[in-house]
Amino acid sequence: MTVRKILQWPDKRLRTKAAEVHEITDEVRAIWQDMVDTMDAMPGVGLGAPQIGVMLQLAVVDASSDRKKRILMANPQVIESSAKPNEYEEASPCLPGVSATITRPRAVSVRYLNADGVIARGEFVGLEATSVQHQIDHLAGRMYFDRLSKTKRDMLLRKAQKLKG
Repeated sequence: MTVRKILQWPDKRLRTKAAEVHEITDEVRAIWQDMVDTMDAMPGVGLGAPQIGVMLQLAVVDASSDRKKRILMANPQVIESSAKPNEYEEASPCLPGVSATITRPRAVSVRYLNADGVIARGEFVGLEATSVQHQIDHLAGRMYFDRLSKTKRDMLLRKAQKLKG
């Protein structure tokens, strides 16, 4: 159980598509555990493996109030999404101190490899759906601010740079 260091923007790995996971091994389970520990140590409801420098399609999400509904996913892929949108204020520990309102589908169905190595399908709604989609973006080398207009994205990145000092 280890809290890992979070990569900071503009680390190139945050723009790199993560590799597919072919089987769930003890090594993958250990990475997931470190990811859960890291997620619990920060204010956040999810984490993608690239955020800790592990270039595999692994994600963890727990948007429950008691932090006891861990979802461990390998190779998550949205297979259906609702037409109804939701807006959430999103942020990332990779770019501390800033956030933006992002619109995403309110609900998604996701296919992924679970901790037992079995293909599973999860139905996610609200904040949980937002977090799952946010993590899938990380696995594809995208950041939440990529969903903003160029003007808003540039403003957000300038603000983050000022906060860095």
